[in-house]
Amino acid sequence: MKKRMLLYFGSFDPIHNGHIALAEYALEKDLADEVALIISPQNPFKADLLQTPEYTRYEMVEMACRESRYADRIKPSVIEFVLEKPSYTINTLDYLKQNHGADMEFAIITGSDIWSRFDEWKEYERILAEYKIYVYPRKGYAVEKFADRVTILEDAPYMEYSSTEVREKAERGEDISTMVPLSVADYIVKNQLWTSAGRIVRLTSMIDSGDERAVLYVERGKSYFQHNEWGKAINDFKRAMAIDPENEEAQQFHDMVYEILSFRYKDIYNP
Repeated sequence: MKKRMLLYFGSFDPIHNGHIALAEYALEKDLADEVALIISPQNPFKADLLQTPEYTRYEMVEMACRESRYADRIKPSVIEFVLEKPSYTINTLDYLKQNHGADMEFAIITGSDIWSRFDEWKEYERILAEYKIYVYPRKGYAVEKFADRVTILEDAPYMEYSSTEVREKAERGEDISTMVPLSVADYIVKNQLWTSAGRIVRLTSMIDSGDERAVLYVERGKSYFQHNEWGKAINDFKRAMAIDPENEEAQQFHDMVYEILSFRYKDIYNP
């Protein structure tokens, strides 16, 4: 008999308690024998410049899986790290079927927020035809598309927060220990993830490696802005405008810095 493998795709940026609760629920409801958390290095719908590096996200997912109640049955997967990017689900499914289809039967679990754009997925009709799909509700996203062709998990555990909210709380220096596994919370603090200082380090590394995109300078300038490092902020906004003269965000922040400085130092700017 083939092993039933439930594929849980996501950016997991970061993984939180809701992700693990859902994986545990799937096993307890006998939806699968194992759950693979497939970390997407580049989601076609989330072209986020500052997405946390893939192996950093993998380490957090690995920690969370170890802390779960079913550490031997909930595991992280880096399969999409080695496949062609961007990470289209159908490409991953084809690879898994070709290489492991003799021993495994694959199904998919996803949230209703993701499902709302399912008809934009590459070869979505083939996915519908070839795989069992479980959809769990997310607030504000009713399952309307293809509802008769999926299994809706009405009693799935629901967490009020998202990865975005975890990041935002971390950026503000607030406690996230109730939102993520303890080892993940410690890892986030230790590695200064989503702090302005940590962001400056990452952006500087990208710029120093030769990446001259205007958006990098804008983002680093905004971090300097948050630290009141006005000179460095202005330099980055100017550099961004030199690369992309139409960059409105760089212009707006540049002007904001000058307004702040002219107000604080009237003797210099308004003799």
